[in-house]
Amino acid sequence: MNSIIRSSIKIGFVPAVTKRFCGTNPAVDKERIAQLVKNNKVVVFMKGVPEAPRCGFSNAVVQIMRMHGVTYDSHNVLDNEAIRQGIKDYTNWPTIPQIFINGEFVGGCDIMLQMHQNGELVEELKKVGIKSALIDESDESKK
Repeated sequence: MNSIIRSSIKIGFVPAVTKRFCGTNPAVDKERIAQLVKNNKVVVFMKGVPEAPRCGFSNAVVQIMRMHGVTYDSHNVLDNEAIRQGIKDYTNWPTIPQIFINGEFVGGCDIMLQMHQNGELVEELKKVGIKSALIDESDESKK
């Protein structure tokens, strides 16, 4: 039986929630993955945890989230091979990290970086009620 341990972690000014899955469940079904991706407005499946990413791509996603001031759930796929394979099967996307906004799969590091650079990430976050920390009040008043 899997148990979930939740711990709130403060990263800079952005709180993130890291979830650790314990147990020996050999597979994680699609319903369980669907439940995880819908648990918060933003969910990241990554290697490591936000305060200690274990790959450069996961670190890049953490930095992007930090710059935008996004609170998100993170799942360390290195702690559980079933979650690691389960998320890949769920999205039919072969790489980690994987980012979800409002339960919808957005993509990996490359797509997040592109969205960050071209301003799309600010708009996607706004759609789910998250104001990016990169938006200046004066920018808002110009619109």
